[in-house]
Amino acid sequence: MPPSSPPSSASAPASHHLRLWLRRRGRAGAAGATFAVALLAAALLLTLSYYASAPLASHDSSATGRSPALVGLTLVRRAQEKGALCLDGSAPGYHLQRGSGTGSQSWLIHLEGGGWCRNLKSCASRQRSILGSSRYMERQVEFTGILHDDKSQNPDFYNWNKVKIRYCDGASFSGNVKDELQNGTRFFFRGQRIWEAVMNELVFKGLRNAKQAFLTGCSAGGLATYIHCDAFRALLPKDSRVKCLADGAFFLNVEDISGKRTMQSFYSDVVRLQGLRERFSHCNSNMEPGKCFFPREFVKHIANPVFILNPAYDAWQVQHALAPEASDPQHSWLDCRLDIAKCSSEQLEILQGFRKELHDAIREVKQKRDWGFYINSCFVHCQSLNSFTWHSPTSPRVNNKSIAEAVGDWFFDRREVKEIDCEYPCNPTCHNLVFAKPFKI
Repeated sequence: MPPSSPPSSASAPASHHLRLWLRRRGRAGAAGATFAVALLAAALLLTLSYYASAPLASHDSSATGRSPALVGLTLVRRAQEKGALCLDGSAPGYHLQRGSGTGSQSWLIHLEGGGWCRNLKSCASRQRSILGSSRYMERQVEFTGILHDDKSQNPDFYNWNKVKIRYCDGASFSGNVKDELQNGTRFFFRGQRIWEAVMNELVFKGLRNAKQAFLTGCSAGGLATYIHCDAFRALLPKDSRVKCLADGAFFLNVEDISGKRTMQSFYSDVVRLQGLRERFSHCNSNMEPGKCFFPREFVKHIANPVFILNPAYDAWQVQHALAPEASDPQHSWLDCRLDIAKCSSEQLEILQGFRKELHDAIREVKQKRDWGFYINSCFVHCQSLNSFTWHSPTSPRVNNKSIAEAVGDWFFDRREVKEIDCEYPCNPTCHNLVFAKPFKI
């Protein structure tokens, strides 16, 4: 299950708890000193956040082209009046970079990820972090990957209006609990109101005139993309091109290695805590509450086109859904959870079964003509917010297409994109994460 305690700072988790190393499989021995330096920088780029469900770390010194822009934080106006508040009652925020030239009437919105809180204790911890309070949020963030303004690193969306919406409600921008007091402590479960308040401000700032718009999100933010995709479409002119992308967010309702459904149990707590059963029309009384929160249920009811970007061996899901620490008291999966290259043949067989579960779960998507997907065979998590994995000379590829190229082809209808990679370890272009220690729980 996702971690429940916040880091002491935004950068501390990356440097002190995870220290991930990049391994480029199948190309050992071919690198010189220059390439080694690039790999070291890339390793820093590929560091996951403490919460493990946030995107790969955004520091972007290794990609080709110029450095990413620093974009300032804007707090929602009259947030208290609107009831659109972070967990601690502070105003939510977003970062807006204006587009230019041919992109001045195109908008790309990115919903930040960062796990969920399942109980008052874990939500209280978030109240003292960037995932529950704008008081702790960075005043400027780098725009990298799909948010980058360098054409060489982001060929199709570089000059668009781009927005990163900060995540501070603990339930994928979906809760709307009126009561503030929980066991005598004030909590604001207002993700839905945050979504509406930010969208209203962006509509006023030009989104209403968009010719093209793209709603994207990573991990918990990708789940929010599934939740809000059709509502986003409804905000835009009928003749505009509007699509959505969910990155590293197709969470699976699978049994873990001990036979328990850890993620379903976790999601049940989130749904109950924030009163989400009534929020989702597909969540009927006969359905177990946690099941309502899985993407497989949401995609059945989404009308607008969506692109699913996911690794077949999602590092976050392997560590928290398939082989959580509680399911492995003998620590027989410890090495495999840290490094897919250290998995035994029996463990790899289970991982291939996990891959098959993903393929089965997206079966309905395969039949949707205007949907797309890109499932690579990498051991990684979110890939769209990092210029190294998004689009660079050494990016992961499927059928010789980088993620950015595949997404651009799909968004602009240049071709149908329904890419499924071969089984691990077949793809030498993967950048598989290697962990120094597991994610903290």
